[in-house]
Amino acid sequence: MADAPSFQFTLDPDHEPETVEAGRLLFTREPRFVIGCARLDQLPPGDRVEICFAGRSNVGKSTLINALLGRKGVARASNTPGRTQQLNYFDLDERLYLVDLPGYGFAQAPKKTVEAWQTLLKAYLAGRASLRRVFCLIDARHGVKPVDHEIMDLLDRAAVGFQLVLTKADKPAAKDLAKTIAQVQEQARRHVAAHPAIRITSSETGRGLEGLRADVAELLTA
Repeated sequence: MADAPSFQFTLDPDHEPETVEAGRLLFTREPRFVIGCARLDQLPPGDRVEICFAGRSNVGKSTLINALLGRKGVARASNTPGRTQQLNYFDLDERLYLVDLPGYGFAQAPKKTVEAWQTLLKAYLAGRASLRRVFCLIDARHGVKPVDHEIMDLLDRAAVGFQLVLTKADKPAAKDLAKTIAQVQEQARRHVAAHPAIRITSSETGRGLEGLRADVAELLTA
């Protein structure tokens, strides 16, 4: 485990109004599905900013992507863990690749299939030069689990910056959500590649989506 970062993790920090507007406009663009990659040699050229969404199976990755885009069915959402089995690339405004990754951890799929896409996932996260940020999704009902640390440790070693995003924040009671937030903040300090901002989101209520869109838009100007 790397030395803990010295900075404090902040919850849902504000952006300048122009960044918020840039994020809103970016995510109103019509997303274009590019490719579903089952092998690294299928990845498109790394010619633009690239972000991805990673998390345990059934954490709500595809649902969050659809909510950010304000569209249903762009990313395939399912209650069945392991439905996403490829790296699904979407082009946004010809400036950004948004990637929906397979879930890690438990999945309802054959063992060899799961092993193959987990190997692909880890190779991608550790070796994609154009990847600017990984948004690591954490279920607000459960907090950070050992399998999350496994992925975050990999990102630490690869020096790939990641930002923690709590999903399904509308599900737990307020006191339970507060406990999860405290646990996530504490666990995040174990990782040197962790971004200091933590987003708390709900695809159902829209909580945190504006800030997350602005986080992405900011990457296009950095």
